[in-house]
Amino acid sequence: MAANPADTAGSNEVVEASSSSTADVYNGDLTPLQRHVAYFDRDKDGIIYPAETYQGFRAIGAGVPLSAFSALFINGLLGPKTIPENEKAPAFKLPIYVNNIQKGKHGSDSGVYDANGRFVHEKFEEIFKKHAHTRPDALTGKELQELLKANREPNDFTGWIGGFTEWKVLYSLCKDEEGFLHKDTVRAVYDGSLFERLEQERKRTEESTKKK
Repeated sequence: MAANPADTAGSNEVVEASSSSTADVYNGDLTPLQRHVAYFDRDKDGIIYPAETYQGFRAIGAGVPLSAFSALFINGLLGPKTIPENEKAPAFKLPIYVNNIQKGKHGSDSGVYDANGRFVHEKFEEIFKKHAHTRPDALTGKELQELLKANREPNDFTGWIGGFTEWKVLYSLCKDEEGFLHKDTVRAVYDGSLFERLEQERKRTEESTKKK
């Protein structure tokens, strides 16, 4: 049976309205946590699908295995928590809704984002006051491990894995030649600016390589 043009038009209007409403998050000021994840919303429709998370990780220089793992892990962990009330997520698509990203916060973290996704300066400074023993403005791999252990909450296995994955990926991508993860780099993660910077650096490196 042929589809009624009016029904098709109505369906399109529903899809467009839904896309528009989720993208409305970009019409106002984003919280630091929203800015942190917005980089991975590649089409800026307010929803991050695993394919976009994968593309984002590849764009900042992560390899295929790490990007694929991160896409499945992050979307699988955060996606279900961010689904709007009275809405059912499409099966197996694991969308993360930028507007509700604060609901996806896991336990055993540093507390630098508060319950509403706002940046807590005191908690950020506390990371380095407590754990940066070698240099006041950077963390070594050993100091990072100390930070992760200090943040662990009893029996919060999901939070442990989430924190470990986030910090270890950051360390592997951003440590310097001496193995230090710098304070300004960590700060840039929290406001989301690091990802754009890494992508631009990667593009410049590729362009420079092509010219040789």
